[in-house]
Amino acid sequence: MRFNDGAGWTEDVSSAQIGEQRRLLAYEILSVVEEIPSGKVASYGQIARLVGREKNARLVGKILSCAEYFGNYPCHRVVNHAGRTAPNWSKQRELLEEEGVIFKENGCVDMRKCQWEC
Repeated sequence: MRFNDGAGWTEDVSSAQIGEQRRLLAYEILSVVEEIPSGKVASYGQIARLVGREKNARLVGKILSCAEYFGNYPCHRVVNHAGRTAPNWSKQRELLEEEGVIFKENGCVDMRKCQWEC
């Protein structure tokens, strides 16, 4: 089986190895999310850069959408680069506001004031 890691190279690996790589990547991403302090947010792209996968912001979003299978993580602290919250998750804004995150008039998080500087 050929596996493309999204960085432009492929390698022959077994299905078990692919599953293990995905699981390890999920925990790596979730460990970064776990470090985001209350009252701050990070973008999907920011997290992708922190785990060494600069071009995989969408992968971060996909993993966060399944985070409940891995444990309890503060995924509500992750927004897109413009500060928009996840579609179809109305509770995200409420959770962020409870932590003191500031929203602009357009409904986006004020990234200048609330972005996590790591």
